[in-house]
Amino acid sequence: MSDQEFDRDDHLDVQDDNEQTSQSEDDQFRSDGERVNSLVSASDMLPERIYLLPIHNRPFFPAQVQPLVINRERWEETMRRVGNTPHHTVGVAYVGEHGVDELNSEGFPTIGTAVKVHKMKGEDQQIQFIAQGVQRFKIKRWLSTTPPYLVEVSYPKEPVDAENEETRAYAMAIINGIKELLPINPLYGEELKHYLNRFSPNQPGPLTDFAAAITSAKGQELQDVLSTLDVAERMQKVLPLLRKEIDVAQLQSEISDQVNAQMQDRQREFFLREQLKVIQRELGISKDDRENDVDTFRARLESLVVPERVQSRIDDELDKLSVLETGSPEYGTTRNYLDWLTSLPWGVTSQDQLDLPHARGVLDRDHDGLKDVKERIIEFLAEGSFKGDVGGSIVLLVGPPGVGKTSVGRSIAEALGRQFYRFSVGGMRDEAEIKGHRRTYVGAMPGKLVQAFKEVEVENPVIMLDEIDKLGQSFQGDPASALLEVLDPEQNVDFLDHYLDVRMDLSKVLFLCTANTLDSIPGPLLDRMEQIRMSGYIAEEKLAIAKNHLWPKLLKRDNLPKKRIQLSDAALKQVIEGYAREAGVRQLEKQLHRIVRKAAVKLLEDDIETVKVSVKNLEEFLGAPIFRKEKVMKGEGVVTGLAWTSMGGATLPIEAGKVHSLDRGFKLTGKLGDVMQESANIAYSYTLGHLQEYGADSDFFDSAFVHLHVPEGATPKDGPSAGVTMTTALLSLARHQAINRPLAMTGELTLTGQVLPVGGIREKVIAARRSDIFELILPEANRRDYEELPDYLREGMTVHFASRYRDVANVVFK
Repeated sequence: MSDQEFDRDDHLDVQDDNEQTSQSEDDQFRSDGERVNSLVSASDMLPERIYLLPIHNRPFFPAQVQPLVINRERWEETMRRVGNTPHHTVGVAYVGEHGVDELNSEGFPTIGTAVKVHKMKGEDQQIQFIAQGVQRFKIKRWLSTTPPYLVEVSYPKEPVDAENEETRAYAMAIINGIKELLPINPLYGEELKHYLNRFSPNQPGPLTDFAAAITSAKGQELQDVLSTLDVAERMQKVLPLLRKEIDVAQLQSEISDQVNAQMQDRQREFFLREQLKVIQRELGISKDDRENDVDTFRARLESLVVPERVQSRIDDELDKLSVLETGSPEYGTTRNYLDWLTSLPWGVTSQDQLDLPHARGVLDRDHDGLKDVKERIIEFLAEGSFKGDVGGSIVLLVGPPGVGKTSVGRSIAEALGRQFYRFSVGGMRDEAEIKGHRRTYVGAMPGKLVQAFKEVEVENPVIMLDEIDKLGQSFQGDPASALLEVLDPEQNVDFLDHYLDVRMDLSKVLFLCTANTLDSIPGPLLDRMEQIRMSGYIAEEKLAIAKNHLWPKLLKRDNLPKKRIQLSDAALKQVIEGYAREAGVRQLEKQLHRIVRKAAVKLLEDDIETVKVSVKNLEEFLGAPIFRKEKVMKGEGVVTGLAWTSMGGATLPIEAGKVHSLDRGFKLTGKLGDVMQESANIAYSYTLGHLQEYGADSDFFDSAFVHLHVPEGATPKDGPSAGVTMTTALLSLARHQAINRPLAMTGELTLTGQVLPVGGIREKVIAARRSDIFELILPEANRRDYEELPDYLREGMTVHFASRYRDVANVVFK
């Protein structure tokens, strides 16, 4: 259907309207003065067959006159046929959510509205026309069930008794309700006034339809109204809908009034503030944002001692800030830069408390055990008292997890009276986190060290770099290399942060680093640090820590009086031996926390005053022990060695056995690393070459296939300290002589029989004591390491020192 055809139809519509208007001009007013709608056709002009047009949003009522827009492609043929009819009438039916493709005759309601089509126009993909509701129709028979839909209809009568008092009362209520909407919702204003002038209580049918049409009720509710032919019943359904609409409109009006009032208050406040600013500026008693920023930065610098080179940079940036527009991006960048520069504590330091008795008191209060560590820290502070400060030192605390490295760092800061700042460098991959981003990047920030200075507000804090052995590397840089400048006393006097781009003095900072192992720390970085080893705790130390620190802390945290949960010393020792045998005390704290939680449940559920935890009922709280009393493995070819791991010391049993005598051979198992495999091969070769010397059959290995195994095969094991133990196991097998007493040993062996020194003597001694082994064989070169151990670790120990394997054999095999 072309646009020209639509124009022709429009012309026909206008001509038809003009003819009807001229014919009924004299009839526009009745004798009683009531005005009637000249556009509404008489009912006897309505056709018996009409085309159907489905609508989806809401039903169309006979009292409505409004524009409709439909899809041109789908309904063009329908509207063309309607335009060619003399009556220009189409039936509008509400089909709800049914899609166009799903429509059939069952999807249409039986009651719809016949409308006159006026001013039909086609634009792009749409057809627009003015629909004038005329009268309800009822579908009698379908003549076409596919578009264009054609049906045969009838126009049912709408029974009404206009003189009935109840009907007139409903009509007056509807009119009053419509009038209430006028001041509340101006959207209906002109339309309401127009229709209220046309309708009266004597015309309840059109009045009711119009009232329903202006509500925002759901489509199905309105279709129910449209399908109700009895006017009195229809009025009963419409009046609640109208009241609901009034309530919604009133609520909307109240919300709108509140919003408008708030907006007016804010606008008034804004205008008053702007006027105040102008008045203050004219009187010289106020400044703009730029001047305020400059004054703020200058005020910060008044109490600081800023180095000359930094002050020159600040002055240059302040001059630039004073000429920039406040809305420009560069203004924000410069302002942030100045904010950082002026927030740092230039020249501000705290006074060190180099009082050794005070430091001892703080360390003893916070930590049990660690006697050698405390002495090392006291020596460090004593040295600083002669120098006048302890700045420029880099201390590395090395030890297994849970031994108190971080808490020792806090105690050092408290003993010195310094501010403490800690950040973890574990997993750090971007060197910009140390040295900052350059200001050319969006979202650039200074590094962690500059942020630490801003937070602690002094130039000589204690800064702890936690987990320094877990630094990462990536394409973004190498943080370990960036730390070289930070931790080198010769370089950190002029540390350069990329963001600040001015030199900073880090020489007054006391750096504390923590690590579990030294293997992963780069050599150049490790060379700049002073190491303090923190080994694991023995059972006696753990007992003191649990009684004096862990248990009181848990009770205080949960707000439980000490007398309500009583934990005996024997039960506490059992917790240490059976549930928390690691080097540190973190697992011990977790187990004690479990006891507290379960005891709290008993206090509440059983309504008792006190819960007593003893050895007898300990399993009720913690379950079966995780660790049982370790029995030292005995037998031919079985020897107990000592090993060091990042988690502390451990006993390492080694087994050697003869598999068969068919041919000679040697097999290794136990998930051994390259170093331990080399040690095993050296031990095998040395044993083969010296069988007769050590009283064994010289041809024992000629026809023996030997298997050497280190138990716990799923655990990776590596390190140069098992050569002596492996040789002893092979020699025990060849001599057919078992070691029947608790004895452990450590040391590396050469092919010539020399016993080499090993590391981790303290941890290995602790591991032996934990397993109730009090006789040890250590390398002669480690005698000094053993003698430096605290007396309580050496008490009751029998130690043999060996420089050659002959010394080991003399002890083991007498």
